Amino acid sequence: MIRVLQVLGTISLGGAESRVMDLYRKIDKDKIQFDFLVTEGTGNHYKSEIENMGGRVYYLPAFRIVNYLTYRKACVDFFASHSSLDESGKRISEYSAVHGHMTSTASIYLPIAAGYGVPLTIAHARSAGVDPGLKGMATNVLRHSLYKKCDMMIACSDEAGDAVFGPKSDYVFMPNAIDVKEYAYDEASRRKIRDQYGISDDEILIGHVGSFRYAKNHDLIIDIFKKISETDNGDKYRLMLVGDGSLRTEIESKVSALGLNDKVIFTGNQSPVAPYYSAFDILLFPSHYEGMPGTVVEAQASGLPCIISDAITKQVIITDLVRVMSLKDSVDNWVEAIKTMLSKYSDRNVDEELESTMYDVNMQVDYYSELYTNRGIL
Repeated sequence: MIRVLQVLGTISLGGAESRVMDLYRKIDKDKIQFDFLVTEGTGNHYKSEIENMGGRVYYLPAFRIVNYLTYRKACVDFFASHSSLDESGKRISEYSAVHGHMTSTASIYLPIAAGYGVPLTIAHARSAGVDPGLKGMATNVLRHSLYKKCDMMIACSDEAGDAVFGPKSDYVFMPNAIDVKEYAYDEASRRKIRDQYGISDDEILIGHVGSFRYAKNHDLIIDIFKKISETDNGDKYRLMLVGDGSLRTEIESKVSALGLNDKVIFTGNQSPVAPYYSAFDILLFPSHYEGMPGTVVEAQASGLPCIISDAITKQVIITDLVRVMSLKDSVDNWVEAIKTMLSKYSDRNVDEELESTMYDVNMQVDYYSELYTNRGIL
């Protein structure tokens, strides 16, 4: 059996974390085991499940720019403690591969991993942008030469690959995959969730799944919902926001100030999230930036019509259920798009062809198994 180290910002609920866990659940753990190296103090939602499957969780201090040397020493200490010298004096790592999903600091930890005998280092771009301000500037600086500091580059979309590695980089496109069957529309789940939150059959539920942070653009979601609630039959619309995060309190305050408390539902993080897609009537996803949003893939697997922003990669469009709107469009245009999509897609038909694409995690298991086992030689 070989061990692969997955480096993530957290093992709490999130897009990248959920995708790695989907892969971990499916991979043959008699042959390949995962360990996780994450930032301390960021949540442990998946920790028990990881340990029950035979994985181990380790922690690094949060990277704060000013603690560069401390962070680097923590990386050195970790990889040194998971390696040994063979009879010839060569450094041998416990890990056959280190898969770095946290690209903001990958240029620090991946070369260190290689120096301590890891034969395959992978940088995986999962986002096509950065937050504004000093943090985003620092991330761009650290990523600048990442393409030189890893053995292999993977990107969940061309936008993410170009943003993280550069437009001429030789990265492998690998979409964020889901277990397609898990997200199939289910009428019983729809009734259960809607009953739980007091949503009647004749009400139209607009949904969003994602953390409350700048990238997800909750401000625009609330503006659009405010406008649609003022249109004809506007009282029939409800909004459900699934997720949590640093901007939740700010968005809750905005909802209250607009007098929408009785129309907007904050569920917090939910797992499993699949039943919520069945409960929704449409997904509203106007992000400022994304890599390859698994939410939009999950929604399509559930047969759910989606309205997404033009800042999101077109590679996420794998059915005709998706309509793209410009972030420069007026709120009125977004409202009209929602109504048009609702009238066009009243039935929840699921495209079974999704199960035979690389958007299904079952199709990716073989790829990653071979990649990890053969140390990048495919």
